[in-house]
Amino acid sequence: MIDGVVPFPPEFAARYRARGYWRDRPLRAEFDDVFHTYADRIAVVDGPEQITYRQLDERSTHLARNLVDLGLRAGDRVVVQLPNTAIFVYLYFALQKLGAVPVLALPSHRYREIAHCVSLTDAVACAVPARHRSSRDGDFSFPDMVRRIGKDQERQLLGLVQGSDDPLDDRFVALEELLLRKPDAPEEALASVEIDPDDPAVFLLSGGTTGVPKLIPRSHNDYVFNSRLAVSVCDVSPDDALLLALPIEHNLPLACPGLQGFLLRGARVVLSTSTRPADVFDLVERHRVTHIHLVPSLLIRWLADPGIGSHDLSSLRVLQSGGQRLQPEVRERAGRLIPTAVVQENFGMAEGLLMFVRLDDPDDVRRETCGRPICPDDEVRLVDDDGRDVPPGEVGELCVRGPYTLRGYFRAPEHNTKAFTPDGYYLTGDLMRLHPSGNYVVEGRKKDLINRGGEKISAEEVENLILAHPDVANVACVPVPDEVLGERMCACVVLRPGTELELGELCDFLLAFEIAKHKLPERLEFFDELPLSPIGKVSKKDLVASVTEG
Repeated sequence: MIDGVVPFPPEFAARYRARGYWRDRPLRAEFDDVFHTYADRIAVVDGPEQITYRQLDERSTHLARNLVDLGLRAGDRVVVQLPNTAIFVYLYFALQKLGAVPVLALPSHRYREIAHCVSLTDAVACAVPARHRSSRDGDFSFPDMVRRIGKDQERQLLGLVQGSDDPLDDRFVALEELLLRKPDAPEEALASVEIDPDDPAVFLLSGGTTGVPKLIPRSHNDYVFNSRLAVSVCDVSPDDALLLALPIEHNLPLACPGLQGFLLRGARVVLSTSTRPADVFDLVERHRVTHIHLVPSLLIRWLADPGIGSHDLSSLRVLQSGGQRLQPEVRERAGRLIPTAVVQENFGMAEGLLMFVRLDDPDDVRRETCGRPICPDDEVRLVDDDGRDVPPGEVGELCVRGPYTLRGYFRAPEHNTKAFTPDGYYLTGDLMRLHPSGNYVVEGRKKDLINRGGEKISAEEVENLILAHPDVANVACVPVPDEVLGERMCACVVLRPGTELELGELCDFLLAFEIAKHKLPERLEFFDELPLSPIGKVSKKDLVASVTEG
């Protein structure tokens, strides 16, 4: 096992095997069966291209052999930061075939986050798009970022680049070219690789509260089980189609049930690099999409678009909403505009636990709750500040352990002592109460996070960067309500005497740290001093009230 991975205790692993949750097969073996069983069916749709299961298998195998030629080996870690295209899917399964471990970063991440992932995992390669053009980024070169990371960390990073029109130097290669190049490594070089199903199949990024993201190792055993169980409660048949518009590196579109779950059922996955309403509606109509993963901010945007009435969306059956609570009026509007579809709320985390509202739950339960766990061995507790279980109906912090919930963040022993109880429960920081139906209701969180459209932003990380500004004496970042995104970040700042600061100037200052743009504050408020709680900490509750009422 990779150094720094916290294993499941032997007695729990034995229980999960005995109950059939863990099948002791690596992810590649599970999908080899899938590729063979559904060989002639369409697996992935990317623009005009419709890719069968057989083609997906052949192309990912071809790519894996070329990666072996480039020196990648079982156990190597590869940071993957690609858009929602077939090349991501080929690479994901190619890495599984050769036993390498993808470290999934978001397309919005920049030097700060990617350098952290490379350093923490000892990654040997990064898979990135060639460029990104935007008003704030300008013409951003991902290969240049990878070169800088390699130089700064004194390591030879292999760059796997998608969509490059420029010549690439010796340490970089175009993924498109690898799909065409004849490999030297035989298929036997892949088949002979032994993969321990208890080892990580993938590293996911947390939405943690302390600085750059923590890394979450998901084992082959637990991650396949995660998708098998998730797809079982979402009414998915082989003739269905899932639209993926959310970044595929997220746990939800990848595996809950996501790409993995739909492929396990022999269904189709339609990929989109756009979340624009017209583009989404066109894909739904053209490919008779039945399921969509979304966050409430996207659904609000789509429902408000005047073009929704001019497309045939009658194929839609399930709108799976996660990331933040969906307001009742949004659900009602969805019911009027897309009457064939049911909104299925879920509560999930990259760390493991998944809760789903069941599609046959009564209407009032589907409206009021985020669902219930998908596995009988998801051990869920709601506890007070002293770690004692609260009575049914009372609000407590969600704590969980189970067959697909991690036992520790990767190479984070100090943090793990705070994030896990001695008997292995993960302290999520989410506040919930038990509904009379047996489902759960989200009531907030203890963790210091801003939930911007489903992206969890660490207030502490942004505060520490703002404090480096020479004009800032103190700062606290708090969430303010937003009708579309749920929350936006407000920076509450105490300036040094005789200084001034504007929001645009502050954002430019933060961008110099090369952080993801979604972490930038979108509102700036000034205070002579920050309010304190009775125990002397900054009272963010009072700050939220002040900026909201003001």
